[in-house]
Amino acid sequence: MGLFNRKSSKASNDGDSTISNSTRNSTFRSSAVSKSTNGSSFTSTSLPDVTLPGPPDPTLDPAAYLRSIYAVRERSKLISRKVKGNQLAHFDVDPSKWMETAAYVVSIIKRDYAPEYQSIPAHGRWQHFEVGGRPRVDQLLASWPSTIDVQERTRRLIDLFLVSVLLDAGAGSEWSYKSKESGKIYRRSEGLAVASLEMFKAGAFSSDPAESCQVDGTGLRKMTVKKLATGLQASSQNPLAGLEGRAGLLLRLADALDNKRYFGANARPGNMLNYLLSHPSTLASSVPIILLPILWEVLVDGLSPVWPSTRTSISGTPLGDAWPCTSMPASPPAQPWESIVPFHKLTQWLAYSLMAPMTKLLHIHFAGAELLTGLPEYRNGGLLIDTGLLTLKQADMSRGIKAFKENARTEGQPNMEVVPLFAVDDDVIVEWRAVTIGLLDELLSEVNRMLGLGKTDSLSLAQLLEAGTWKVVAVAAWTLRLANIEQGGRELAEVSRPNTKQAPIMTISDGTVF
Repeated sequence: MGLFNRKSSKASNDGDSTISNSTRNSTFRSSAVSKSTNGSSFTSTSLPDVTLPGPPDPTLDPAAYLRSIYAVRERSKLISRKVKGNQLAHFDVDPSKWMETAAYVVSIIKRDYAPEYQSIPAHGRWQHFEVGGRPRVDQLLASWPSTIDVQERTRRLIDLFLVSVLLDAGAGSEWSYKSKESGKIYRRSEGLAVASLEMFKAGAFSSDPAESCQVDGTGLRKMTVKKLATGLQASSQNPLAGLEGRAGLLLRLADALDNKRYFGANARPGNMLNYLLSHPSTLASSVPIILLPILWEVLVDGLSPVWPSTRTSISGTPLGDAWPCTSMPASPPAQPWESIVPFHKLTQWLAYSLMAPMTKLLHIHFAGAELLTGLPEYRNGGLLIDTGLLTLKQADMSRGIKAFKENARTEGQPNMEVVPLFAVDDDVIVEWRAVTIGLLDELLSEVNRMLGLGKTDSLSLAQLLEAGTWKVVAVAAWTLRLANIEQGGRELAEVSRPNTKQAPIMTISDGTVF
């Protein structure tokens, strides 16, 4: 494993190198063998090699670089490489827990998928809609008349998935949703998925009374905090974190959809399909080939008005989910942009999720999907803490516990199973998220090795997220005892937070980050 098996324990001397070799290159090549959304592989004979555009030059346009997908992994590496020498600012690292962490993830993947590992779907919103084993998306598709062609079906799913993902910031530990269709109760991401689907079907986001199953700018402008609270069943007795932030986000989405280049004259998210299919870089092979950076352009540039104006910016250009961190090169002597770590978590979650309907319905292949990173959020990051690989340093722990206790005095806020609490822009959270990205990359290599999977049948990062790291934390949060771990020979004891099922570190959410 790269960070834990090298001979030297000292931190790399190039830790302050701010522009990687790959950033200096002008183009990247995407392999002809690539995972599809459902885990199967296209063969090298069916798809040509594709040359991807390189990242913007940060010395010429730092804002464009930090908004690019390339910057997420490259900038996070400057922090995650400090794991090796236990030189993180806010966390202690226990390398002895690495193999135990990997074995834990492997045990969950084996339990659920062995030996059919290629059947693991890529991480995305589609699976959340199927919580409880009900194929809600397929049922939705079947409910539409046969006269609705496949491209319009795909547009409708893009409409649904985009709104659902934007509403998918952390719900908090106390909120739940009771399905109007089944009467069952769901929580967290799955609860928000079911709630947003039922709102979509009821026409909550549409301006057309004759067509409820669409999202458009005019329909979104009807949204208020009260209407959203009603749709999501949020109240003082059923508090949803960041409700006002979510409502504001939907109103800003309405403004973003006015961009006719990406979203057409009727301001629908699904119209991005037209832009992607007609883009000059899109290839017509055995299947349509769309470059991931072009999808990224639509999501970052097209949805730029969605993100709060108070976020980090450079020369007046808002960067979205990107934050300064003291573990990054300091300015001076570095340039001011070099202290910033971009994550773009919701944008990446959108990319993972929107690729699914386009791939499943239209068999589109996204060249360069490997540029996406593991999602830097509380489930994936929580795994690293709950397994003991990372431990919050005592000074930060004390500060976070104090913040939790002060926040607990507010009505509706968690007041049991005390954990440290920080704002999303706190240096602790920014470092934690950057380390999560780096360690998920390393964990992918270790898990594939433990499963005995080689280059041709290895899991993709999106499959690891779906079957392993994201699920592992969900499993740890919802069960009292876990299966024996083959490699470690131990059984994990009862989880420490059975009542709230919350992460080991809490964040103060505005509904637009986690």
